[in-house]
Amino acid sequence: MTRLFTASTVALIASLTAAQAQTDIQWWHAMGGELGTKLEEIVKGFNESQDEYNVMPSYKGTYPETMTAAIAAFRAKEQPAIVQVFEVGTGTMMAAEGAIVPVYQLMQDNDVAFDPEAFLPAVVGYYTDTDGNMLSMPFNSSTPILYYNKDVFEKAGLDPEQPPKTWAEMEEYSKKIIDSGAASCGFTTGWVSWIQTENFSAWHNQPIGTEQNGFGGLDARLTVNGPVQVKHWNNLKRWADEGIFKYGGPVGGDNAPPMFYSQECAMIMNSSASRAGVIANAQDFELGFGMLPYYDDVEGAPQNTIIGGATLWVLSGRPDAEYAGVAKFFEYLSSPEVQADWHQFSGYLPITQAAYDLGKEQGYYEENPGSEVGLQEITLNPPTENSKGLRFGNYVQIRGIIDEEFEQLLNGSKDAQGALDSVVERGNKLIEEFQAQNQ
Repeated sequence: MTRLFTASTVALIASLTAAQAQTDIQWWHAMGGELGTKLEEIVKGFNESQDEYNVMPSYKGTYPETMTAAIAAFRAKEQPAIVQVFEVGTGTMMAAEGAIVPVYQLMQDNDVAFDPEAFLPAVVGYYTDTDGNMLSMPFNSSTPILYYNKDVFEKAGLDPEQPPKTWAEMEEYSKKIIDSGAASCGFTTGWVSWIQTENFSAWHNQPIGTEQNGFGGLDARLTVNGPVQVKHWNNLKRWADEGIFKYGGPVGGDNAPPMFYSQECAMIMNSSASRAGVIANAQDFELGFGMLPYYDDVEGAPQNTIIGGATLWVLSGRPDAEYAGVAKFFEYLSSPEVQADWHQFSGYLPITQAAYDLGKEQGYYEENPGSEVGLQEITLNPPTENSKGLRFGNYVQIRGIIDEEFEQLLNGSKDAQGALDSVVERGNKLIEEFQAQNQ
């Protein structure tokens, strides 16, 4: 009996020692609700796949809150190894010299196989430097698409299988829908900044700013007040006055989805990652999916859309053992099986071609109509300097300016040219401040 007790004790001590030998890795993220639960499931899968590392996810609130918390923790020398940062925080993270460990360097230093060519160009391009080196690890990437009500289309005498392809058709279809009484509004949109300004510009191969939309350096300035953008904002104002378009509010346009779900508006442009939520809420009508509309008189349109969402940044100042674990975790995270599962669950885009191909092999896109639209948009053409994305400091605040100036347009205080001129003038002042702080 004594021997058995001793053997059990030894086994217990051995197991505790093994557990203590694991290297803990802190990951601060901004995914709440079902997405947060799925994220924890992914982490659990990694932790159970090996016994050297233990990734510990911690929800820190919204994207801005998570980023602010990480910056404060870094200053206090209590930073996590990994932090999730939304795409418009890229410029800020890049400028934080010495605070980050670039992903390409992390993988190289820890001898973990890593091929940037395996990632979708429109996804990875947003997070590379001018030499093509990946700075952060893509995790949850999305792009805007069109959702529409097939039942309303049918009532209005429109083909429910043919969403509008151009803005001229968008106007024509909206008028038919309203005149038929099938709905009181043609379309609404989430994110005037991200969808109707930034993605609109990329989709039409129009520059958002100089220096490759900020990719070329801190000297970049906004130029989003060009004739094509002015034309579009002018049309949005006219359509709003005519009742064709209904504004969903600032920032994410949170009032837009309810107008679509209630069938007040027949169409909505919103994130591809909204897919699950849209399907869950569109219970009373048949749902359709389409690409964003474009102006067919603009040369080069449609080009490709750009992404939203977030990536994982590695913060410096942690022990080498943690970085070895982060490299292994990123390898796991970008595997086709994990990425395909995350993409199919969440509606975010798969970050690698292999994950996309796996979804095709599984028959996912055939069984889930519309689930491929976002991928078709971002891969429609190879990204240009105008459609790779954007990278400006203080861009979170600039998005607020876009919302403010758009509301000035809608209430008649400014015309489209004046509103966008103000976006550029006010936005460039913020960019200049950022440049002065980071030179």
